[in-house]
Amino acid sequence: MYYTNFLSPLGSLTITADSNSIITLDFTDDLDLNTNFPHLQNQENTILTKAKKWLETYFDAKEPNFSVTMHFIGSDFQKEVWDILCKIPFGKTISYGEIAQIIAKRRNIKRMSAQAVGRAVGSNKIAIIVPCHRVIGANGSLVGYASGLDKKLQLLKLEGALK
Repeated sequence: MYYTNFLSPLGSLTITADSNSIITLDFTDDLDLNTNFPHLQNQENTILTKAKKWLETYFDAKEPNFSVTMHFIGSDFQKEVWDILCKIPFGKTISYGEIAQIIAKRRNIKRMSAQAVGRAVGSNKIAIIVPCHRVIGANGSLVGYASGLDKKLQLLKLEGALK
């Protein structure tokens, strides 16, 4: 396991990866690397270099035209939600309820809990690249962002999703 830091306009980000994919990406203030990853090496590999290039492009207010390999650690439901998050277009938003409707339709059930979706969104360990910041409340309000609503607001403004 490896990690590196990236200084963004919103503060320092820490990216962790194995030799194949990103494991976490989060604001450094929100991480406890020693507890969660006791065997990390502060060493950049090709995955981390590619992730930093992705972030550079993103923070230039451009949609990156390449992807970064990610390894999701979570339940099947969480992974399903995170997959939906990855499909939210740059500069667009979606509500927790809309995601719940997508899952209900996929599963051929009447209803899925927006609160369950919210918990899955909140457990995303790969910030920004898995754009949980693009998920908003049913009435368009900014709700729920682990790193703070101020960062969520700034990310959405950077993408042009909010004026």
